[in-house]
Amino acid sequence: MPDQTDHSGKAAFSICEAILLALNDHKVLPEHEIEGILRDAATTHENASGTEAEMATHQAVANLIKTIIADGNSVRRP
Repeated sequence: MPDQTDHSGKAAFSICEAILLALNDHKVLPEHEIEGILRDAATTHENASGTEAEMATHQAVANLIKTIIADGNSVRRP
């Protein structure tokens, strides 16, 4: 049986990505502001504390966010 946490995380990610895209599409937030939000999120995970396993998870999340920024997944680019 699939892990419910995994499904919840993927759903939350999809919803947040859709919100960021909509904010950009409707000119509520420009691309650089959206990238700033993502960078802040990555920094929060990089600065988190916890057990070794928790730290590894936080670093993996930070790395994923940085990949999203680099790939432009949450910002529609021409």
